[in-house]
Amino acid sequence: MPEYLEKEVLVLGCGNILLADDGFGFAVVQRLNEMKGSHPVLTSDSVGIIDAGTGASHFILSLIDEDTPLKKIIIADIIDYGLKPGQLTKLYAKDLPNIPKYKIDAHDMPLAGMLTDISGKYGAEVVVIGCQYKYLSAPDVCLELSDEVTASVDKAAEMVIEELESWNRMKKK
Repeated sequence: MPEYLEKEVLVLGCGNILLADDGFGFAVVQRLNEMKGSHPVLTSDSVGIIDAGTGASHFILSLIDEDTPLKKIIIADIIDYGLKPGQLTKLYAKDLPNIPKYKIDAHDMPLAGMLTDISGKYGAEVVVIGCQYKYLSAPDVCLELSDEVTASVDKAAEMVIEELESWNRMKKK
């Protein structure tokens, strides 16, 4: 079993850094890694923080089974809800099947069903921290996030930390 599947909590940053705002998930993971010195919850042995890119999230999640100790999955990625660019929202497994256009990565691999199944079959809590994108550059390459999405990265990282701290409090009960 890969080491990351031996964790109780996985934080996955999804997206493609070559396509402008689709690099949001990577930016959140990068920021979380920078914050490890000031937030011990980020260095816990039970937490894995992974830049899952565009397809790795699908492959990582497809390996989860009844022997995986995973209890929580936190995903940071862009969304398209017609919100103001950079606006953040938090979604849970129960929200995912009801989304008319659920875009979790640049290749439109629909992870909603997979996340719902993992939650139902294995009891893992699923949280998606979604950021409304402003600009996707495909087919052109753009290595920069829009100003609005850049401004949301720190808040999204804080939302992940809040989820991890909440998980720790629940675990101690």
